[in-house]
Amino acid sequence: MGEQHTVKFPQKVIDEYASLGVDLPALFSAGHLGTRMGIEIKEASADRVVGTMPVEGNTQPYGLLHGGASAVLAETLGSVGSMLHGGSTKIAVGVDLNCTHHRGVRSGLVTGVATPLHRGRSTATYEIVITDEQDKRVCTARLTCLLRDVGPSDEERVRAAG
Repeated sequence: MGEQHTVKFPQKVIDEYASLGVDLPALFSAGHLGTRMGIEIKEASADRVVGTMPVEGNTQPYGLLHGGASAVLAETLGSVGSMLHGGSTKIAVGVDLNCTHHRGVRSGLVTGVATPLHRGRSTATYEIVITDEQDKRVCTARLTCLLRDVGPSDEERVRAAG
């Protein structure tokens, strides 16, 4: 958990952020919470974000994957997609997260795939499907993010994160 890996981004997106002096893979990581939970983003573009998370360490008292852990994975993936859709001039802020839990998982790795349902100028909505290692659906989530313009204090935070 917490080890560094390289996320696959479209070259156009990497170049856009590099021109601003921002290390895109560091900026669009799973963050501190995601790192503690073992989330790894494997692929990222505005069209599709893929990430994994171990079940071990993310369970509730009955030994099943915690629904909140699925929610963290879903919000992480949908937020990354929203940020990439918004581009370097926007900040994505989650405003609504809905999760339906379909089945329990006791071990292994779950995989989430976020795809856009709506990509507008001021909001982006992603559906996130989380499956187990047998490709059975564990959770279906929907995340809507507000896309707001980057302000001066946001630019400082983005540069500090990169």
